[in-house]
Amino acid sequence: MKLIKYTFALALCALISSCSSDDDNNNEDLTGQTGSVVLKFDNAVGDQDFIFGTTYNKSNNESFQLSTLKYIISNVRVKDSEGNTFMFPVEDNAFIINEEDGNNAGEIWVVLDNIDAANYTEITFGIGIDQDRFALGAEGQGDFLDMATDEGMMWSWAAGYKFVRFDGTFSTTSLTDEPLNIHMGSVGTSLDNYKEVTLSLPNTVLVRESKTPEIHIVADISKVFDGVTSVNFADGYDQVHTDAQKTPVIASNVQSMFMVHHVHND
Repeated sequence: MKLIKYTFALALCALISSCSSDDDNNNEDLTGQTGSVVLKFDNAVGDQDFIFGTTYNKSNNESFQLSTLKYIISNVRVKDSEGNTFMFPVEDNAFIINEEDGNNAGEIWVVLDNIDAANYTEITFGIGIDQDRFALGAEGQGDFLDMATDEGMMWSWAAGYKFVRFDGTFSTTSLTDEPLNIHMGSVGTSLDNYKEVTLSLPNTVLVRESKTPEIHIVADISKVFDGVTSVNFADGYDQVHTDAQKTPVIASNVQSMFMVHHVHND
């Protein structure tokens, strides 16, 4: 009986402490404060961590392995508990997530500085480059154009950016280690494959001068091939570049591959 009472008391104490903490956060004067947020992108295949050169199975008895895994995110913004949205400055708001840049835990970090202090509950970002930014021309892209060129994320300026670049090989029941190249993007202004992703945060992200929260985002690469639509390499999805039928399918699949795994408020 004493144990039950003691356990209940601990739970009640924790609840009161949590409520008090929430009240403190809600009543805190954040005027003029800014802070930083770290986005940790972690590529996976289903429930497995992604590793270069590893063979992964997909539907229809096909398999693949990758030697290149890169994608562009842009237009990152967060929404707070009051419904206000903070957009990271547009001129600096495009990033290349390159698996080769991962740390020992396989995470690729994007650090966002000078974000208005608030209690954030939602994050949105684009996959690729939107038409408004593209319309600024080569001069309007700033340093990002050179970065994308160096990273092999451009066809040419006229054709535009590669939003996603997956290179490797695939195998089927009748083929082994055939070339696999998924280079999806918009094609100038004639084909717009830019997509946005909005993710609810599992707990509130507290941006403060004294805190640097971390948002751990998992990208399930298997959904590029078995997402909204399942595609087969043997049906021509082994080479995806500027095709007006295939690239929108891959774009929708890529849009479905992200989830927030957890949040740290350090």
